Amino acid sequence: MSFSPLLQSIIERHGYKVADEDNLDAAAGALEHAALFFAGDAERMAESNDVAVILPELDKAFAGAFTPLVVAREAERALQRRYRFNAYPTLVFLRRGQYLGAIQGVQDWIDYLQQIRALLTSEPSDPPPFKFPEGCGVPQQAH
Repeated sequence: MSFSPLLQSIIERHGYKVADEDNLDAAAGALEHAALFFAGDAERMAESNDVAVILPELDKAFAGAFTPLVVAREAERALQRRYRFNAYPTLVFLRRGQYLGAIQGVQDWIDYLQQIRALLTSEPSDPPPFKFPEGCGVPQQAH
């Protein structure tokens, strides 16, 4: 699996590093704040390329307060289980490798600014328990 041509060009233009299961802990652990970009399949999810375009703008708006790392496509599922989110695209924020929170899908600009500001000042925690999207749960047994 590879990145969309748009995301690949953004990675190259901005010099973003690509993280996978082997190098994520070292890469994120060396950074005060990291934003992991889980793009997902851009051919199936139009929002993937939207967030890819928004990410450098967020990076600029926060003046380097966090470092974007793009998650390798082949590592997305394993790392998704680690950070327990259920939709792509997602930005996962870390402080020195510790989980701060996640922002799923495309947001309004002001919402990105508010949520990222809150995440960067929050205390690290464990990711939330994984929840199935509504309608995807285990069927209830009739009594």
